[in-house]
Amino acid sequence: MPLYRVTIKRSMTTNGIRLEQGMSVDVTTPTTTNPVSVNGGVLVKEAFARIYGIDLSPIWLSAKAAMEVVKIN
Repeated sequence: MPLYRVTIKRSMTTNGIRLEQGMSVDVTTPTTTNPVSVNGGVLVKEAFARIYGIDLSPIWLSAKAAMEVVKIN
């Protein structure tokens, strides 16, 4: 199972939700496809909710543009 690190590359505030540059989560996926673009980014949204308590669903399209994805393993 591939491991990806998803990092916010620029700070932003949208709809009252603040994302800071450098916030990151590690996501394990069952496929080799980028977790941001698969299944509406559910794994990434769940990871940000679990680690930072942030629901990215309302701002997903703009948040997605501020993310950098790196395959770790």
